[in-house]
Amino acid sequence: MTEPLDEALRRIGDRWTLQVVDVLLEGPARFGELESRLGTIAPNVLTKRLRSLEADGLVRSTPYSTRPVRLAYELTEAGADLATSLSVLRSWASRQLGGDHRHHQRCGTELELRWWCPTCDRSVDDDEATADVEA
Repeated sequence: MTEPLDEALRRIGDRWTLQVVDVLLEGPARFGELESRLGTIAPNVLTKRLRSLEADGLVRSTPYSTRPVRLAYELTEAGADLATSLSVLRSWASRQLGGDHRHHQRCGTELELRWWCPTCDRSVDDDEATADVEA
């Protein structure tokens, strides 16, 4: 059985993948737009990452031109689900670099990440949570 963290790292654990996802969280983008927003990524590396993300069901491509074939890329629902993880990683990295914690805009209190049960309408501690992993 594959461990969930191993699976996550296999799918998104290389240098550029999360950065591509982060750009696509802003909305669909064409190849040239992605290249421009990502900065120093080589075109062949971007192509490989996009194909990998498509194969893993995190990105979909849609042709916007047939001659030559040109594609626009957007996140699938599974890809968009990475938004929270990216926010948590960004916050962690900010703290490691001496940056500030995230705070509630209204009252200024430092925010905490918690599991939430929408049925019970309350936070759930780690000892109350289970992870169902299908083989």
